[in-house]
Amino acid sequence: MLSVDVLYVCALFIITFSMEVLTISNNKELLINEQIRDKEIRVVDVDSNQLGILPLKEALDLASQKGLDLVNIAPQAKPPVCRIMDYGKYRYEQAKREKEARKNQKTIEIKEVRMSLNIDTHDFNTKANNAVKFLKAGNKVKVSVRYRGREMAHPELGQVLLDRFKDACAEVGVVDKQPKMEGRSLAMFIAPKASK
Repeated sequence: MLSVDVLYVCALFIITFSMEVLTISNNKELLINEQIRDKEIRVVDVDSNQLGILPLKEALDLASQKGLDLVNIAPQAKPPVCRIMDYGKYRYEQAKREKEARKNQKTIEIKEVRMSLNIDTHDFNTKANNAVKFLKAGNKVKVSVRYRGREMAHPELGQVLLDRFKDACAEVGVVDKQPKMEGRSLAMFIAPKASK
């Protein structure tokens, strides 16, 4: 029968080890050089030539002779696959690729145009022109009509106004979401037309 102290130490070790493994698996960083704990690994050199299954010490010696790092690229494989490479250069190129991908990514903003039921013709045209500019820039437009007081008794008037707005933006935009009541306002989303 084991004593309580021994059981406590064993449980503490298991919890600590499992937390360490969990941290490594959640970390995007790859294990390199002395962080690798496997006894035997499959080694691939700089030119993608397979060197076979080698003991860890021998693989580390090979990497240090070439002045490079031993990087565990496939820890799930049996045995794990490690590559001899310049890890700093690899990280730099990876960061450069991610930055380039973020730069090329187009973010679509949602611009909002608010109107009231008793909007004048000139104001309506100004808001429609602004919406057309937003759509040409590639942004979505949320058009909302606010109801005040007794205007809530006539929601069909807001629908007519939104239909007029939809017709004014028909050349550059299409209705993404049909008009829907959101509290005391009627809202509709217009997306830019796909360019052919």
